[in-house]
Amino acid sequence: MPNPVPMAEVWRGPLLESLHLGHAVICDDSGQVVRSWGDPDAVIYPRSSAKMIQALPLITSGAAARYGLNPEQLALACASHNGAHIHTDRVNAWLGQLGMGDDDFRCGPQLPDDIPARNELVKTDSSPCQVHNNCSGKHAGFLTLNQYLGGSAEYIEVDHPVQQACLAAFEETTGQDSPGYGIDGCSAPNFATTVTGLARSMAWFASAADRSDRASEAAQQLVAAMTAHPELVAGETRCCTNLMRAMGGKVAIKTGAEAVFIAILPEQKLGVALKISDGSTRASECAIAALMVSLGVLDADHPETSKYMNKMLYSRRGLECGSIRPAAELLF
Repeated sequence: MPNPVPMAEVWRGPLLESLHLGHAVICDDSGQVVRSWGDPDAVIYPRSSAKMIQALPLITSGAAARYGLNPEQLALACASHNGAHIHTDRVNAWLGQLGMGDDDFRCGPQLPDDIPARNELVKTDSSPCQVHNNCSGKHAGFLTLNQYLGGSAEYIEVDHPVQQACLAAFEETTGQDSPGYGIDGCSAPNFATTVTGLARSMAWFASAADRSDRASEAAQQLVAAMTAHPELVAGETRCCTNLMRAMGGKVAIKTGAEAVFIAILPEQKLGVALKISDGSTRASECAIAALMVSLGVLDADHPETSKYMNKMLYSRRGLECGSIRPAAELLF
């Protein structure tokens, strides 16, 4: 990834102690780049930031309607959740609708990020299940689509009809042929694109209300589900949940592993994508907050904003010792 530019700075006292570099793009509803930082053609894995794209075939196929999926389930299909009971109880109920169980997943077990849920497992000497995996909502969507299509059990294989439907949606919305794929942490294929391609896809979601085709109607449903249920998209203490709440449900944002972040702004019909080169989450959270402030959808003085943008750093005794700040170029 050549030519990254400063995106987030870590200051301690009067010195710039660390600098995080990366790339970012803002696209409009025509798919054109209206602003960029670094290399807009840098090829990246979107990781979990692309889950709403992967959820499109769940709706466009007719599977969501066939199984009567509600907005909470659609939000979970787009989620990287904490594994709290509000997540796992709903995913287990969804599996019950399908007549399936935890063994039907192919995402693998994961210790919950939610502390009460984690402590509950520890206290009962229990092992985490696949439903605790942060991607179990996405995989419940895969299982639903797979049952509807009548596919084989190995729905994560790249040539499986479920993943081929995801690839078709991915290439259609990014406006680019994917140059390849990697295996995500949940074992499913993750298709590569450019930062511009990812931003263009998010702008396509943002402008979906202007179109009446089946895919655009599905995009509206997914964005509405995410913004109505930010607690399901991530969870308490998480940046996605906190900032979507702070923006009053007007914007959908979603993180991905290795410091990818996207934003969907329906009122402005803009899509945003960013990638921090070194994979630092603190930097991607700072950068997305700064871009949302610059685009006028997030109040710079909101208490939630200060958790990520211009976040204060403290010593173990509680002494203020530094801050994490966005690069000046992100504030326009």
